[in-house]
Amino acid sequence: MAEKKPLRSIAAAFVAPGPSGVAIRDRLRVSAIDADVLRMVGVHLGSLAGRDLAARCRDGMGHDKDSWAVRKRDLTAVSSSRWAGSITKSTHDQWALARRGLAAHLQHLDAGVAAVRRRLALPVGAKGSCGEPGGYRSRREWHAKSRRLAVLEHRRQAAGADWQAGRVRVVRGGKRLANTRHHLDTARLTAQQWRERWTRPACSCLPTGSPVSGTATKPSVSHPTGRCR
Repeated sequence: MAEKKPLRSIAAAFVAPGPSGVAIRDRLRVSAIDADVLRMVGVHLGSLAGRDLAARCRDGMGHDKDSWAVRKRDLTAVSSSRWAGSITKSTHDQWALARRGLAAHLQHLDAGVAAVRRRLALPVGAKGSCGEPGGYRSRREWHAKSRRLAVLEHRRQAAGADWQAGRVRVVRGGKRLANTRHHLDTARLTAQQWRERWTRPACSCLPTGSPVSGTATKPSVSHPTGRCR
């Protein structure tokens, strides 16, 4: 009989080192002139980021390294190579996040459609078993849920079409703030106050650290509240 091989020894436990680098956040005390300059630079970079995000969304699933190179080259002409790289990377992250959100939305709709279909298939008033819900309690509730199923299926069809086409729903500043523009009286805001809230997130744009040096220090441009991000 062949001899059994001895079991390998287990090494002692150790702690893996975390990622190296430095991130610095501080508050700048700047003059009124410097604040105006920072504001103009931030608005300029925010407008470039918005246009780049729109271009990336138009590309959809047809995006490739060539289209990315064209976008970065166009941004470099009106800013710098480092800012162009930061903006395109942020755009790719936003598009990917919206894509993952759409996938999660599809899964949620599929689960809702399956649950409603299952309960509609059961007799009215049927009791549940094994942790599963039974049928609906009345014909009125059954009819209401059948209408709900039609709504969910329509939403699933629209979301599936967006997924297949590579289309995402994303807006810089957030959908809620964008919709608030049409309801200023309800939000108790003036057009100028809304505009300040809308441009404020766009005035925060961070260039990535140098991949050669491996540092994570990020100089930034911010709005004139004194906060450096």
